Amino acid sequence: MSRITAVLGPTNTGKTHYAIERMLAHRTGVIGLPLRLLAREVYDRIVKARGPSVVALVTGEERIVPPRAQYWVATTEAMPEVAADFVAVDEIQLAADPQRGHVFTERLLRARGLHETLLLGSDTMRPAINALLDKVQFMRRERFSTLSWAGSKKISRMPSRSAIVGFSVDDVYAIAELLRRQKGGAAVVMGALSPRTRNAQVEMYQSGEVDHLVATDAIGMGLNLDIRHVAFSSTVKFDGRRMRQLFPHEMGQIAGRAGRHTEPGTFGVTGEASPLDEGLIDAIENHRFAPISRLIWRNPRLEFGTMDRLVQSLEAAPDNEWLGRGREADDLAALKTLREMPEIRDRVTTAPDVRLLWDVCRIPDFRSISPAEHTSLLLRIFTFLQEGAIPNEWLARAIERIDRTQGDIDALSKRLAFIRTWTYVAQRSGWVQDESYWREATRTVEDRLSDALHAALTQRFVDRRTSVLMRRLKQKETLVAEVNDKGEVSVEGEFAGRLEGFRFRADRTQNPDEARMLNRASYEALRPEFHLRADRFYNAPDTELDFTEQGGLMWGNAAVGKLVKGGDPLKPGVQAFVDEEAGPEIAEKVTRRLQHFIDRKVATLFEPLLAMQKDETLSGLARGFAFRLIEALGIIRREEVAAEVKDLDQDARGLLRKHGVRFGQFTIFMPALLKPAPTRLRLVLSGLWQGLDEFPESPPPGLVTIPNLPDLPAQVYTLSGYRPAGDRAIRIDMLERLADMLRAQDTRAGFEANADMLSITGMTLEQFANLMEGLGYAAEKGERPKTKAEAAPAPETPAEVDHEHPLTEEESVLAAETRAKWEAEQAEKKKAESEAAAAAGEAQTEGETADATEDAAPEVETFYTFRWAPKPRGQRPQGNRRQGGPRAEGADGRQGKKPQGDFRGGKQGKGGKPRGKGDRNDRGGDKPKNFTSRPPRAEKKIDPDNPFAAALAGLVKKD
Repeated sequence: MSRITAVLGPTNTGKTHYAIERMLAHRTGVIGLPLRLLAREVYDRIVKARGPSVVALVTGEERIVPPRAQYWVATTEAMPEVAADFVAVDEIQLAADPQRGHVFTERLLRARGLHETLLLGSDTMRPAINALLDKVQFMRRERFSTLSWAGSKKISRMPSRSAIVGFSVDDVYAIAELLRRQKGGAAVVMGALSPRTRNAQVEMYQSGEVDHLVATDAIGMGLNLDIRHVAFSSTVKFDGRRMRQLFPHEMGQIAGRAGRHTEPGTFGVTGEASPLDEGLIDAIENHRFAPISRLIWRNPRLEFGTMDRLVQSLEAAPDNEWLGRGREADDLAALKTLREMPEIRDRVTTAPDVRLLWDVCRIPDFRSISPAEHTSLLLRIFTFLQEGAIPNEWLARAIERIDRTQGDIDALSKRLAFIRTWTYVAQRSGWVQDESYWREATRTVEDRLSDALHAALTQRFVDRRTSVLMRRLKQKETLVAEVNDKGEVSVEGEFAGRLEGFRFRADRTQNPDEARMLNRASYEALRPEFHLRADRFYNAPDTELDFTEQGGLMWGNAAVGKLVKGGDPLKPGVQAFVDEEAGPEIAEKVTRRLQHFIDRKVATLFEPLLAMQKDETLSGLARGFAFRLIEALGIIRREEVAAEVKDLDQDARGLLRKHGVRFGQFTIFMPALLKPAPTRLRLVLSGLWQGLDEFPESPPPGLVTIPNLPDLPAQVYTLSGYRPAGDRAIRIDMLERLADMLRAQDTRAGFEANADMLSITGMTLEQFANLMEGLGYAAEKGERPKTKAEAAPAPETPAEVDHEHPLTEEESVLAAETRAKWEAEQAEKKKAESEAAAAAGEAQTEGETADATEDAAPEVETFYTFRWAPKPRGQRPQGNRRQGGPRAEGADGRQGKKPQGDFRGGKQGKGGKPRGKGDRNDRGGDKPKNFTSRPPRAEKKIDPDNPFAAALAGLVKKD
């Protein structure tokens, strides 16, 4: 069954490019485009990708169909009815156009590919498509660049790379003439031009011979031009019947041509056009327009019994509220006129006659002389066809009168319009006696007239004497460009820019005219370099590639692409940074190599996660929990999945533990994924999947705790492998080791921190107290006399000591040297203090000594008593309510045993207090078992000249 997808969005979103890529992914395909010019452009692109032997072009005036055609490019009206795997219709919003809308509506309702159908267009079509089609998928594409209002500018002050839009031939020519006098020249693009003339004019603009383009609204239909600014010379147009204001969505379509790919664009007004109101400006900038509420429809089921029945079927009313009849089309008007002629009534007597008459009436009025003149031509053609075919002599005389390249622009334009009629006729099967001959003859005449019109337009609207750029470009074949081993490009010995990865960075110090000329020459020299560099990149080992914490893809020091969101968090896509001039082959090769790199990187760093994903022995709740863990990239806060963990039986947990899953008190995680490399990649993949503009950076490796920043979401700490608690966040594996120690304590009666607790966290007692409060414990500070038997306090250590990630050899040597120096300084300090104390003692009198002994206060030490402090209902952290502390599984994976003294039942310890693991060997009565940690020395400012302090600080802050 065909999948129907509506790809909607503003201009410059790459919808047509996406459709071409999708079509080439299938064996066969058809794409319908709104303009003959655009169809030719797409045809040329596909021919470059697949070759001319498999690509067909079908328009009203052109038909190129190779014997083995697989891909058909056509105007929407001329889309062939062939069974193709893929079908796409571009600019589907034209279904609301009063003149051509019924054709697009018919394609919307009927055109289908065997496997995939794409409908490309504006967001305004979403309600109509949703109402008319079943099971349609919508894909929203955002604009690559910004579009902003630039106000009103005179034509004389129009910036370079601007397009000025007029809505009549006279306006276009007048503006082009003014630009010739003031700016040196302008290219002209109109829908009435032949593809050959149009392409020649566009090439003149794209190559930089002229910096301005004057066009009709034809540029709004997907033509890809390097335009930075679009200016409206008028906001009204003649639509074939009357003068009317441009609709907001029409202005948005035209203005959206400004800003190529990621380059920002602007729009404004010029000439007699008044500035736009703020509401319209906001709508165009943000691409918000009123949805289309009705599509133009014409009955596709025509009856050819008689002319009257044919007219009646054409004028039938739709039976859907979303569909409505448009204005009377030219072909229907011509049919009604011919129906009233006696000679036609006498000739049209059978259904085949009616069908032939209708085919003749559908010849477009390219000449636009008058309805009567057009009807007269149709009558003559129908008479010839009814007698067999158009006579060769008559057709030859008609073409001969046209085949003249002399004259001004108006004369050549009229002849081109006339030859388009005969080009259209020659494309109809069976209308001329020698189809291949007349198709080639009409095409040859059209090409000659097109070349003559291009020459006339250039001569009239381009001042070669004032166009310095053009004179320099005429010498481009003599310019010599070179690329050295550093990627530096020089033209005629002058530095032109540098090749960074697969993108050429031009030298910004050149003036604009010279820069464009040098760039063109540079790309000529870079073509072989692109291929050599692509081959070298494709064969480079993965060790030469890396990804940045913002999703960039690097080859050495050069950025060659970036990661993009894929269909799965563990399957990101890539976007290669390759200049368009390098060609699609280079871009595809770089993209493929980058995809291989990131796929292997994910497979290596997340091997435990992927292995669990592929394990078919996991089923039921275990498989569901595994997918939860995979979606979270290997780390989940336990409170988020408390219910799911509770439902898992021991067998299910055992299956998950075989894959390295640890069920901790605070976090469910895979320890293998806490290493720096998986953590760094996990933050990038998560940022891609969430669509973040900026990804959080991974913490420096080897730190047990890091600062808890209030502005940083808790989820970022979780993905980084940490859990916020108090002023700092502790690494989750160390937190679980701490939790194992805390389960052995009496959390109701209170306990003191022991040396092991402080050791694994690397904290001072005050820092540890803050951490415990962050974990839900109450810390009660107290003081007591210091006993002489207690050992001297250990020297302070940095707060971020990692017991699972040892120091490097260089760091170990530095730490040993500085520590030895520090210990020597401390020994000298103690010796000096002892000598000073002895000297003071000799000077004291016996009475003074007694008084001092009585008055001296005993030396005290600070300690903290920790108790579990559950929060009110609704805020209680996930924990073991029976014992008053967090509940989790032990290191062996089993849940901690129910403590003695549980108030819900069972025996109680002495004094009625609950007994935990730490109470099993307690024979000391009712007193709680206390552990002492001496307070730290009084803090003093770090001496910047102390190498030990400087070394420790460097290890703590090491990136």
